[in-house]
Amino acid sequence: MKIAIPTEDKKGLDGRVAEHFGRCNSYTFLDEKGKVIEVIDNTSEHKGGFKLPPELMKKHGAEILLCRGIGPKALDLCGRLGIKVYVSEAKTVQEIFEKWNNGKIKRANFEDVCKKHKL
Repeated sequence: MKIAIPTEDKKGLDGRVAEHFGRCNSYTFLDEKGKVIEVIDNTSEHKGGFKLPPELMKKHGAEILLCRGIGPKALDLCGRLGIKVYVSEAKTVQEIFEKWNNGKIKRANFEDVCKKHKL
């Protein structure tokens, strides 16, 4: 299982979780034990590249997304791509992984989307 976390930097487990996953600087990928597999730049169309952020994560094998915020269109696309989304106010990669691993954060639904993105 591969877990994606949007980050502001490339500091691995000490990295800061981005406020909104689509506009982050990088994505940190962990295995199910919390070990860093890779950290990539956000090359999605939000950062001048190609593909939407969920498509980029899926290309890198993500099955789970742990994030602080997500919009409704992205949440929908993640669902269609088979990526399970969980939301938390955690500040670091280590913290958000530990909360998820211990069942302390919930699976996202449309009530959890970023307030500024609600219709």
